Amino acid sequence: MIPLQLSLKNFLSYSEASLDFTGLHTACICGANGAGKSSLLEGITWAIWGECRAVSEDDAISAGAMDVRVDFTFGMHGETCRIIRTRQRDGNGGLEFQIRTSGGQFRTLTQKGIRSTQALIDDYLKIDYDTFINSAYLRQGKADEFMLKKPTDRKQILADLLKLDRYEQLADKAKESAKQYKLQVEVLTESLAEDRLQLTQIEGITQQRDDVKVQITQLQQAQSIEEQELESFRTIARQRETWQQQLAWEQKRDRELIQASVQIQADLQLLTIDRNRLDSLLIRSDEISIAYQAYLSLQQQVEILDRQFDLDRQLQIKLQALQHQLAQKDRQLQLSLGKSQAELALVIQQEPELIDILATAGDVTKAMAQLQICRQRSIELDRLQAEVLPLQQERVLLETKIDRETAKIQAKLNELILRERQVKLKTDEYPQIVDRLSLLDLQITELDRKKVYQKRIEDKGLVKKENLQRLEADTHNYQRQLVELDRKLELLEIPNASCPVCNLPLDENHWQHVLSSAKSDRGNIEQQISVTQEEQSRYTQERQALVAEYQQLQRELAGSESLREQRGKLQAQLDSIDELKVNLQEIAIEKSQIEIAIESKSYASELQSQLQDLIVQIATTSYSEQSHALARGDVDKLRWAEIKQERIKDATRKQQQLIDRKSQLQVETAKIEEEIIQLQTNSDLQIEIIELTRQIEELGYDRNRHNQASTDLRQSQSIQLQHQELHQAKQIHPQILDRLKILAANELQNLEDRQKSVLDIDRIAIEIAKAPDTDERIRSIEQQLIQRRQQLDTNLSILGSLEQQLTQLNNIKEQLRSQEQQLDTYKTQYKIYDELGKAFGKNGIQALVIENVLPQLEAESNQILSKLSNNQFHVQFITQKATKASRTKKSNIKNAKFIDTLDIVIGDANGTRSYETYSGGEAFRINFSIRLALAKLLSQRAGTPLQMLIVDEGFGTQDREGCDRLIAAINAISADFACILTVTHMPQFREAFQTRIEVHKTSKGSQIQVIS
Repeated sequence: MIPLQLSLKNFLSYSEASLDFTGLHTACICGANGAGKSSLLEGITWAIWGECRAVSEDDAISAGAMDVRVDFTFGMHGETCRIIRTRQRDGNGGLEFQIRTSGGQFRTLTQKGIRSTQALIDDYLKIDYDTFINSAYLRQGKADEFMLKKPTDRKQILADLLKLDRYEQLADKAKESAKQYKLQVEVLTESLAEDRLQLTQIEGITQQRDDVKVQITQLQQAQSIEEQELESFRTIARQRETWQQQLAWEQKRDRELIQASVQIQADLQLLTIDRNRLDSLLIRSDEISIAYQAYLSLQQQVEILDRQFDLDRQLQIKLQALQHQLAQKDRQLQLSLGKSQAELALVIQQEPELIDILATAGDVTKAMAQLQICRQRSIELDRLQAEVLPLQQERVLLETKIDRETAKIQAKLNELILRERQVKLKTDEYPQIVDRLSLLDLQITELDRKKVYQKRIEDKGLVKKENLQRLEADTHNYQRQLVELDRKLELLEIPNASCPVCNLPLDENHWQHVLSSAKSDRGNIEQQISVTQEEQSRYTQERQALVAEYQQLQRELAGSESLREQRGKLQAQLDSIDELKVNLQEIAIEKSQIEIAIESKSYASELQSQLQDLIVQIATTSYSEQSHALARGDVDKLRWAEIKQERIKDATRKQQQLIDRKSQLQVETAKIEEEIIQLQTNSDLQIEIIELTRQIEELGYDRNRHNQASTDLRQSQSIQLQHQELHQAKQIHPQILDRLKILAANELQNLEDRQKSVLDIDRIAIEIAKAPDTDERIRSIEQQLIQRRQQLDTNLSILGSLEQQLTQLNNIKEQLRSQEQQLDTYKTQYKIYDELGKAFGKNGIQALVIENVLPQLEAESNQILSKLSNNQFHVQFITQKATKASRTKKSNIKNAKFIDTLDIVIGDANGTRSYETYSGGEAFRINFSIRLALAKLLSQRAGTPLQMLIVDEGFGTQDREGCDRLIAAINAISADFACILTVTHMPQFREAFQTRIEVHKTSKGSQIQVIS
């Protein structure tokens, strides 16, 4: 990835800035601390991956801004690409990915959604954010992070950078699959043993089935004879039942005819009454018509009065509105008049105060002349102070630096004394720590044994759980069958029910057979449920015992991790004590050197010499702080003249404004008074009010007359009702006469039907007396058939159960071979996944990858370090070391035990020593070499070349010679990169680069300037 163009808008400290990378091969980004140097580089990572040092996404937006936009153009794979990322404070954002075509235009590759577009970018770059900041981007303050970690943590960091965690995930999946296959092997083995035991019952069940078949044949023959006899008697019974049904129907019809005759008589009576009422109403026809005409005349008069009332009400409402408008305008004019009069009084009141201020003009002019003389003296002293102030500040700065150097060397001495005491105290604890470590090893070994036993208990519990689940499924199936049988039994209890299975009609014998068969099946299922529940209870008790034992072991193993942690801490303490013993002599030598330097005060000699020169230079000036203070006091005392002069100018301006405003207010007051008189006498509103009053008087609406006419109209409402009844009577009277004729004819027909019904009832009674009653014989035969069918159903149920058992055993026999093949497959799969779990683990592929990577990393680090240190330093990575017990017993190499580690040994011309003993500049060069080598390695593994290198603030610890070597090393490796950017605030370092990107902090945000 080669940067070409970067544009920032409202990103961190940048309001709006743009940087063109064209022609920049090796450049330095420089500026003061906090100017925005690192923010410029963070813009690249935020544009590509949406990641930067901001805690939340909204923190990337500049303070006071509502959105952010970063546009980054770069070259890769021979193509020019552009990424544009935006975000608003409300949470919305956007991401665009574009590639320049041969025509010079950008073609968008943006997907649906930010997540899909980000995945496309990662796939194109072949590098993610974590790999980038650990390879191409050496971030500020992170250079020594890898070196300061413990060996075990250092190895884990290397594994994380190499993304070996995916092998750990594969190992976990393989172990889980192996565990599942092992469990399936155990369950299937137990199931095969049970199936082989059941197959021994086939011969006995077959003999029982043949005996039951013979008994069923005999019962079916006897049942067939009894059913034929029963059918002949049922035919006679059905004929007798038919005559009885006809007799009941004829008797019911006779009762209905009697009720119809009674109803006809009642209807004749009611119609006669209605006819008489209508006849009396038709006689009064002329009288009702005359009264109705008088009612219509009164109704017309009331309607005319209603219209007059509506018109009068409209005129009154309009009159009230005009009167309200007239009063409102009068109030507005009165209010304006009051305001003008009040403002005029206020203007007259302010005139005397302004005259008093203008009277002091002479005294103020004299004081202003004295103020100018004092101010000239103060300016001259300010100039002298400006010359002396930098010298005084430099003196304070030198005194502060000398005090700081004194404090540093004293703090270093105190630290060495404290470290010497701590080393002696820790070496005294060495025997006790060895004893405690041995005791912990014994306890951890015992807990490991219990943990293995707990694992076996857990596997047994899983087998029991599988059996319980199988029994619960069987119980649920039996209960479902019971529900189906109960539904069949309910259907059979319904009279004339059909067969629940085939939905065909059932005769008595077949109904009894189906009912007894269903009851027998229900009993067998209940027995199966009882057996299943007993097995469930037994498995539950066994599983509860396993759970209790598992929980007891879990409580005993609760402290396992704590013991391991204690053992690790004790082992670390032993390793630390060994290292401290080596450093004890070095501490004593360094402490002696520091004590001699403090006694002779031979430190910071250059700073003390500069301080004496400054004291002499300050004394040669004639500046006096006291004279300067007196001059400032005189200026402050006469500043009242400036204030007074401003007040006189303001009073002159206000006096002229008051004169103009006074005449204006007098004219406005006279005009408002004239408008009030005009409104009350000759305005348009007043003329409209007079006209409306005249119209109301001409209308002459009388409310009392209106009320009396309405009362008379309400009292005459009954006439209208009588007129309507008369009209209805003229229409209904002919219909009633026709209905009376029809009822008379119906009465005659009803009498004839009753006579015929009596004759039919007598005839049917004679036929019933001739037919014999066969009910007692039918019941006797049916009882015999019920007993026969019960015996048959019992045998059929037994036969079905036996055949079902034989079917199940045959199915088990068929499945046995496939289950044996499946068991072999499970065993094979278990072995495969068990081996995969070990291969993907830390001691498998992961260890192999690290072992193959470290030689390459060590060679690359030493190649870079030789350039930085003039071949003085070299590093070595050690992946295994002997255990503490092996070193203590002084055993030979063949019997020694080794543990995995990642120690980094650093050597120079005097041999190897600890990383902490190297100076800040030396340590940075070592860190820089390892980090740069690691960066190249990660980029190679990512499948993309490392074309850009960023080094952020790593040169503050280097002296002049170290800076020169570091610059030389950067120039030496510049051929390996298309673009190298270094970030620093040190002036002497930035001058070494021909191209600089200077960053300045302004009130409008950070600004960028490229200097070649």
